[in-house]
Amino acid sequence: MTATAESRQEPMTSRLLDSSAMLSCDPVTEVDWETPLDTTMHGTSPEWSTLYGTRYWDEMTEEQRTALTRQEAASVASTGIWFEMILQQMILRDFYAKDPTDPDFQWALTEIADECRHSIMFARGAAKLGAPAYRPNRLVVELGRGFKTIASGETAYAAILVAEEVLDVMQRDWMRDERVVPFVRTINNIHVIEESRHMAFAREETRQKMAGAGWLRRQISSVMVAIAALAIVDSMWNPAVYENAGLDRKRALREARDNQHFKSMLRSSCAGLMEFLDSCGLLTKPAVAIYRRANLL
Repeated sequence: MTATAESRQEPMTSRLLDSSAMLSCDPVTEVDWETPLDTTMHGTSPEWSTLYGTRYWDEMTEEQRTALTRQEAASVASTGIWFEMILQQMILRDFYAKDPTDPDFQWALTEIADECRHSIMFARGAAKLGAPAYRPNRLVVELGRGFKTIASGETAYAAILVAEEVLDVMQRDWMRDERVVPFVRTINNIHVIEESRHMAFAREETRQKMAGAGWLRRQISSVMVAIAALAIVDSMWNPAVYENAGLDRKRALREARDNQHFKSMLRSSCAGLMEFLDSCGLLTKPAVAIYRRANLL
């Protein structure tokens, strides 16, 4: 890191550490784990359901709709746990054997501590929603295993940013929606507050690491980040949510795949993210094709 980069980065990480000291939450005490689940309420804003706007949704009872969004919330949370475990390993590897007196180092450990709490929070939340353990498919799990081993620099931090930004936009809607069960709204609120610091750090790291990057590096990094984004988004809504909500899995999958409303929601949620990636040189033509496949562009 250059002297200029250090002088710019250190105050930011110091501010993030101060913010963490003032605005960190303990989900064990701040989330209402004791009140029984109200099965008349949703797990996500209905508009964020993969079936919202389809003929199937119109035919469903309100009980089926709330059951589906609760399963979808649990699926998104489970994917969040999977990627947060990848994230923690990438950050630990990045800061291995670096100066522990550096605010960057201390912030990295603070972020890992946040992610550990988030993963436990998501796990308890999914269990309270009455959901099974939703996992990415085997191919994605193995790709993730490889990605966390080789990703570094902008590929690691931009991928972290993609995962966090997509989830952040959804959760900002869910935490304000009185149709969503209260304990899920609290989980979303905690995650949004704490992830805002993580996203600020990931953006700065991505900017710095892409400064002066050549054409070949931009091409390789942009495609790696886009593939990671595709794997993350495709894994967020596990196909098993439909049968676990008492729906016809084949019909639900067919209508979800063709759901233009949901695709539009995803694209609009990623507008700012795509602008940022473009500004860093990470929105190359091959990457654009992958983001379109993921309905993020």
